[in-house]
Amino acid sequence: MTIFGTPIETIYLVLLIVAGSLTILYILFGDLLHGIGEALGFLHPVLVLSFITFFSASGYIFEKVTPLSSLLIMAISAIISIILVILLNVFVLIPLSSAEESLSYTEDSLKGRVGKLIISIPENGFGEVVIDSKSGMISKPSASYDNIAIEEGKQVLIIEVKDGVLYVVPYENNRLYNEELGSTTNTTP
Repeated sequence: MTIFGTPIETIYLVLLIVAGSLTILYILFGDLLHGIGEALGFLHPVLVLSFITFFSASGYIFEKVTPLSSLLIMAISAIISIILVILLNVFVLIPLSSAEESLSYTEDSLKGRVGKLIISIPENGFGEVVIDSKSGMISKPSASYDNIAIEEGKQVLIIEVKDGVLYVVPYENNRLYNEELGSTTNTTP
């Protein structure tokens, strides 16, 4: 079959190359076009490009391999493409769009965590604490909760967070140490 004097196999192949190239470009530069297709979920650029890619790939393969008529091949290719696009949407795109950012943290989630001082805290001053997390190391400014000096390298327990500053107390081997009172408090149950 020919359309406008061009064999249908050539049209399928050109569509496959163009849609594949546009898909790669969309993957690389998709953030620039993020809002396109948000209002109508079924017109999302990934779904449209994947439909064209699946349609042209299956049409090209069926034209080369089977002796079926071109109209029947178009119908079969369209059905295959619709099924694959629905599966892509249901099992990949919808879960990705509703996925929660699990590697991020909030300042309130830092309360009660143990960190290590990388810059000592002088009396009534500020230092810096580093905290291990699932997504890597978190480095935040810190101050002593009791306004006492805490040396670099010591483990500290985060008591509260105000204006982006972590207020900490010394923490050694599951024990809080209150330097003013010279006493320890066991924090294990």
